[in-house]
Amino acid sequence: MSKRRSFIKSATALGAATLLHQRSWGNLPTAQNKTKIKPKKIKLGDTIGLVAPGFAIKPETLYLALEALEKMGFKTYHTDRIKGNYGYFSNTDEERAKDVNEMFANPDIDAVLCARGGYGCTRILDLLDYEIIENNPKALIGFSDITALLNAIYKKTGLVGFHGPVGSTIDDEYSQSYFKKVLMEPQESLVIKNAILKDPKQYRNSEYYRYTITPGIAQGELVGGSLSLVTAMVGTPYEIDFTDKLVFLEDVEEAPYRMDRMLTQLLNVESFLNARGVIFGVCKGCDRKRTTENFTLKEVITDRISRLGVPAVYGMSFGHIPQNATIPVGVEASFNAHKKQLRLMEAAVL
Repeated sequence: MSKRRSFIKSATALGAATLLHQRSWGNLPTAQNKTKIKPKKIKLGDTIGLVAPGFAIKPETLYLALEALEKMGFKTYHTDRIKGNYGYFSNTDEERAKDVNEMFANPDIDAVLCARGGYGCTRILDLLDYEIIENNPKALIGFSDITALLNAIYKKTGLVGFHGPVGSTIDDEYSQSYFKKVLMEPQESLVIKNAILKDPKQYRNSEYYRYTITPGIAQGELVGGSLSLVTAMVGTPYEIDFTDKLVFLEDVEEAPYRMDRMLTQLLNVESFLNARGVIFGVCKGCDRKRTTENFTLKEVITDRISRLGVPAVYGMSFGHIPQNATIPVGVEASFNAHKKQLRLMEAAVL
């Protein structure tokens, strides 16, 4: 049977599968019990499918994303579901999940890029067809709320995902550089260097300061993403196992007390206490001036994370910022907190 005939058959089946809210995915083995799956590398001329699994995307933003990808040398594809509006979502839960499932099942799609983030991904986790995803491994790229998809898919299938730019933010030289290095040029050892801050507003902004919280060197698999989403998955079947992992975190527009609350929650998760290292990106819009009634972002992060006693740093180049490095979830890496250096120890794609 040809790939296309197999896809048509699979697409018919998954259309019904996505309607089953109560499907028991919790019985699937986790990545710890499965072989790690790496997607194939992306090549110039490949077709990248765009999805909007959370918030709705404006037509002009979608156009700019398509234009940026085509300038990079890729073909693009999306369904009409991406253009919908269902309240603040791009479409209903069922349709958003169906879009993701079909992108993986479609043999003509080489990789899947989320057009934007925005709340909604946790609502579709039980509607994803993890069997189809596992049997059709492809690079899934995005950040912010996409954190939920990347880590849930890795946990359920072992498929490496990529915390990196979305379609609406990919038109940046630094972001494109690491997109290419990680996804298109497989290397057994790749150092992810921090971006040079050329914008004076960034250079003077305390949220972009880089500092070591706890010195040391650590090695482990990378997991994490948006702090809000990482904590939202605690206590669910999709909770991240932080044991012996390098945890990378970032967030946007969260006041210090809210960062405090989320980090305190993680400190009550047993596996987080067994993490090997913590790597913060830039938490844009999260700092406040020090007053008698307030702590700074640095004070909160240092207070909460230093008690772990593991190598930790703040200010690496990823997050809700223009310079957003591509970080693979599930790939072995080493981390030097003093040098503020992250090195991927294995290729993330085949």
